[in-house]
Amino acid sequence: MDITVEELKERLESGEELNLIDVREEHEYEADNLGAYLIPLGELPSRLSELEELKDQEVLVHCRSGARSDRAKQFLLGQGFSNVRNVLGGILAYRELEDSDA
Repeated sequence: MDITVEELKERLESGEELNLIDVREEHEYEADNLGAYLIPLGELPSRLSELEELKDQEVLVHCRSGARSDRAKQFLLGQGFSNVRNVLGGILAYRELEDSDA
């Protein structure tokens, strides 16, 4: 089951330790990030070993709008990860939520 930006924001604000992976490109990450671990989608297959210890843990993946992170989720599930959740709407929806809260 995927995760909403509302749930993600709540969990980040509570200080919860999350396995949050950003699959956008480096320049996108530098412009705006949520403190996630950056692995661009195209590098995911070759950097899979960096995530090996998370196979049985909850892993949250996000991108700009949710499309690339959905592909990353499907890939990780296919590699034996048991609990991968896509951040619905990506960072665009997250920032929109923050703006509406302000």
